[in-house]
Amino acid sequence: MISNFLTSTIWLDIEEWQISWTIGGTNWFPLIESIHVIAAAMVVGTILWVDLRLLGLGAIKYPIKTLSRELVPWTWGAFIIATVTGLGMFITRAASHVLNPAFQSKIVLLVLAGANMAYFHLKLYKNIERHEKETAIHLQLKIAGSLSLFLWAGVMLAGRWIGHII
Repeated sequence: MISNFLTSTIWLDIEEWQISWTIGGTNWFPLIESIHVIAAAMVVGTILWVDLRLLGLGAIKYPIKTLSRELVPWTWGAFIIATVTGLGMFITRAASHVLNPAFQSKIVLLVLAGANMAYFHLKLYKNIERHEKETAIHLQLKIAGSLSLFLWAGVMLAGRWIGHII
């Protein structure tokens, strides 16, 4: 089933869209790619501060709740820009991207990073004020922060490899 999805002719059809040709055949591609890299760096950078705080390694003077509340809107804004620009790049070579192991890895890692983030915000964040009153950082927070750092580093590395694996 997944094999049929990955080898579907829909990916070739997407490459034939006028916007795909416009992006892929003009200076739009390097512009979109540059914006994508900056937005991705903002996503990872804002998440990095929260993760380092969860690990007790950075921004320790700030409550986790405050830091998260201040940075999450920036994270989501940058994530939306990264998603739109990523889709813009994807459509120029959709058929080869879906078969590219680096692209597949990036998507899997993005999903896992999103699941970790959802777990943090929907489960752990509810008790964040109680955890902040404790002298030692709760193990679940450390695990969520560590996992987040690992997954987002993987997303960035896989993204970097997409253009180099054909």
